[in-house]
Amino acid sequence: MSKIEKEEKIIGLKHKARRRSIKEGIFASASGAFGGQFISPFAIAINSSSSLVALYGAIAGLLGPISQMHGSRLMEKESRKKIVLRGVLWEALLWLPFILVGFLFYKGLALNLLPYLLIAAYTLQVVMASMASPAWFSWVGDIVDEQYRGRWFSKRNLIHGFIALILALISSFFLDYFKKLGLNMFGFIILFSLALIFRMISWQLFKGQYEPKLKLKKADYFSFQDFLKKAPATNFGKFTIFRIFLSFATAVASPLIAVYLLRNLQFNYVTYIIITLAGSIFSLAVLELWGKIADKYGNYRVMLLNAFLIPAIPILWILSPNPVYLVIVPSIIGGMAWAGFNLSAGNFIYDNVRQEKRGLCVSYSNMLIGIGTFLGAGLGAILIKFIQTSLIEPMIIIFIISGILRMLVVIFGIGKIKEVRKISRFYGVKSLENVIIKQAKPTFIEEAHQLMSIKKYIFNA
Repeated sequence: MSKIEKEEKIIGLKHKARRRSIKEGIFASASGAFGGQFISPFAIAINSSSSLVALYGAIAGLLGPISQMHGSRLMEKESRKKIVLRGVLWEALLWLPFILVGFLFYKGLALNLLPYLLIAAYTLQVVMASMASPAWFSWVGDIVDEQYRGRWFSKRNLIHGFIALILALISSFFLDYFKKLGLNMFGFIILFSLALIFRMISWQLFKGQYEPKLKLKKADYFSFQDFLKKAPATNFGKFTIFRIFLSFATAVASPLIAVYLLRNLQFNYVTYIIITLAGSIFSLAVLELWGKIADKYGNYRVMLLNAFLIPAIPILWILSPNPVYLVIVPSIIGGMAWAGFNLSAGNFIYDNVRQEKRGLCVSYSNMLIGIGTFLGAGLGAILIKFIQTSLIEPMIIIFIISGILRMLVVIFGIGKIKEVRKISRFYGVKSLENVIIKQAKPTFIEEAHQLMSIKKYIFNA
C-alpha cells in the first residue's frame, strides 16, 4: 500500500471514528440524563444533610483529577482504547450500589449509613470515570482536524445536549409521578438501572471505534513538580491558574443549587429539572455559533467574552424565587456564558499543548482545578452549616460570596492568558456583531437540520 493510500485510509477511519463518537456520546448522554442529573436529588431524598450534599461537588472536584493523573500515566503502558473501555465499564457497573441504596432506604434498613454508602459509591464512580478521561481526551483530539475542531465539538455537544435535555425532562415527570404514588425510591431505582444499561451500550460502541496510534517517549514525561514550577511562566500554566481560582469561586455555590431549589424553595422534581436544564436549551441554540466564532477569532476571545458574565450568575439565582424568572433570566445568561466558556476552554488546551504531552498536561491541570473545586465546595459546606442569621437566608449570603469571588478572579486572571493560534483580527464589538449576524441564521438552520436527523447518528455507526 502506497503512502497516499495509507493516508486516505486513515482519513476514512477518522471520519468513521468521528461518527461513531457522536453515536457513542448519545448513549453516554442518556446515561447521564437518567443517572447523573439525579444524584443530588437522590441524596436529598435519602435525608442527606445540606453539608453532605455540598460535599459531592468537593469529592468530584478532588478525587476526579487525582484519578486523571493516574490515568495519564497509564497511557505510557496501555493503549488509550483499553483504558477508556475499562473505565467506562466500571462506571456503568457502579450504578448497582446506587440501586442498592434505594432498595435499602425503601425497606428502612441502615438509614443512618445510607448517605455515607452513597458517597462511597459516588466516589468510586468518579474515580473510575476520571481515570479514563485523559485517554479519551487525547484519543478524540486525534480524530478531529484542528481547523474544524470548534465546529465539530459544538456539533457533538449540540446533539448530545439535546438528547440529555429531552430525556432528563421525561425522567423528571416519571420521577414526580412515582413520588405522588409514594414510590419515590422505585423511581430512582428504575432511572439508575437505565443509566447502567445505556452506559453499557456506550461501552460496546467504544469497542468498535478506531484509535490512531500514539507512542509516548520517556522524553515526553515531566513530573507534577516540573509542571508547577513552569506554570506561572507558560500560557497554559497561566490558563490553569485562572481555572483553579474560577473553579474555587464557582464551587462555593454551585453544589448548593439543588438544595436551594428542592429544600429552600420546595420545588417538585419537574420544576427542579426544568429550571436546571433551561440553560441547556439556550446553550444548544448558541453552541455552534460559539464554535464558529472560536474557529475564526480564537478560543481566548470566546473565553474572554463569556468570563465577564459568569460572576453575575449566582446573584441572578437569588433575585427572585419565581420559577418563570429562574427559567428565563439566570438560565439564559448562564447557558450562554458556560456554553461558550466550556467549549473554548476545552479547545484552548488543544491549541496550547502538543499531542505527546496532552494527556499529562490535562491531568495535571485538572488535578489543580479539582483542588480548587474541592476547597470551594468545602467552603460552601462549612458556610451553610455555620452561618446563622435571621436577617437573610444563609444560602443567599453564600451565593453573593460566590459572585464576588468570581468577579475578582476574572478581573485579575483572564488578562494574563494569550491567544496562540493564527486567527482573524478582532476589532471589538463590531467584529462580533458582524460574525453573529452573518453566521447566526445559517447556524440555527443547520442546528435544526441536525436535531431533526439525529436518528442517523443512532442507527449508523
